[in-house]
Amino acid sequence: MRQVPGFFLASLRLLRQARRAPGALGVSLKAELFKRTFWTVSAWNDKASIYAYSSAEPHKSTMRRQRAVMRESTFIFWTMPAAQLPVAWDQVRERIAYERSTGHDEHRNEPG
Repeated sequence: MRQVPGFFLASLRLLRQARRAPGALGVSLKAELFKRTFWTVSAWNDKASIYAYSSAEPHKSTMRRQRAVMRESTFIFWTMPAAQLPVAWDQVRERIAYERSTGHDEHRNEPG
């Protein structure tokens, strides 16, 4: 639990960075502090935009520092029409559960 406050503050900084990033259509953060669980969902014009964001500062160095804390992270990409945005949190959870059950999650345990 001692890492939660710092991780939460870092998450807020990265949320601001993502919202300003070229190609970002929308970004949302859900923090379940007592469960030590953080959820993010974001919509981007293309994968190149999200990869540019993830390799830019402060995201790049923050992920490097937080790697041990994020060891159970799952990153999933999927495509959907912009007209279906924003995505509800229950849809996000369903998609993650589906991808995990089929073994299709793209970047298991590879933050940033």
